[in-house]
Amino acid sequence: MSSVRFKLELQSKITLIFILFFLPFGAFSSSKCLYISSYHQGYAWSDGVERGLRKSIGDQCELKQIDMDTKRHKDEAHKQQAAKDARDLILSWKPDVVITADDNAAKYVIKPYFKDHQIPFVFCGINWNVDAYGFPYSNTTGMVEVAPIDVLFNKARSIRIGAERAVYLGADTLTEKKNAARFEGMAENIGLLLDRRLVSTMEEWLAAYEEAQEYDFVIIGSNSGINDWDETVVVDRLKRTTHSLSLTTHNWMMPYSVLGFTKIPEEHGEWAAKAALAILDGVAPTDIPIVSNRKWEIWVNHSILMVSGLELPDPLVRKAKKIQ
Repeated sequence: MSSVRFKLELQSKITLIFILFFLPFGAFSSSKCLYISSYHQGYAWSDGVERGLRKSIGDQCELKQIDMDTKRHKDEAHKQQAAKDARDLILSWKPDVVITADDNAAKYVIKPYFKDHQIPFVFCGINWNVDAYGFPYSNTTGMVEVAPIDVLFNKARSIRIGAERAVYLGADTLTEKKNAARFEGMAENIGLLLDRRLVSTMEEWLAAYEEAQEYDFVIIGSNSGINDWDETVVVDRLKRTTHSLSLTTHNWMMPYSVLGFTKIPEEHGEWAAKAALAILDGVAPTDIPIVSNRKWEIWVNHSILMVSGLELPDPLVRKAKKIQ
């Protein structure tokens, strides 16, 4: 064998090794990833999860998406049918990994149809814990969504010295019932009386908000599920009625809150994408621990703050992101 031919063959082998071990998985992969959103495009949380997912997964697998749309359509028949549609797509398309976002995809798709199935699942955005679904299964891993409740309560009570009574205001949905219950548990632990108001319409929400001004502070839950919501109407009323501190853990509720300690939906999408890619690369779902989100942002809504008569600590205001 000539030295030239030997060098060419050696270079070819080195190139092959480089391709196999150093190029991104998606550079040579035809893997299929299915993303099931419990909700709909246009819902701020879901859009953030999707942004994080698509950014992190890139072209490393073929990505198909199905939206269950169970936030706008809350009846049981719709949820069951949306789950069957997702199930049928999984069985016909045969993805290599399925990524799901939020509770209803876990409740209506994973638990009844794919427990311990050969197809691996990565969930994200499940509120607080996975006990209701019995995770982990042999084919699941994921990220649980938790809110910085302790941070919110500590800051609220440092601003409203001597606070004894608060109220949780949100939409009448499964997610908000879970959220309210979690806040109530924490409130009980710190000796705070926390009432809840879960409503179905904008006018009910506005009426409950006005009543809430008699409390030391108001926790603003999600409005998702209130289908007649009108931001202009709500903001106008809030500017005329707010004099009690309002706080939220949802970034899309900052137009209606004075202070926010908000979760970052992109964190869930990014983590889910990385877990899915690891599974495609041969890692078993059970070898990827279930985790909770770890990031949040601080926000101040100056337009409501200025007309409320409230004062926030200067260091907090300087540190926070601002909504005008």
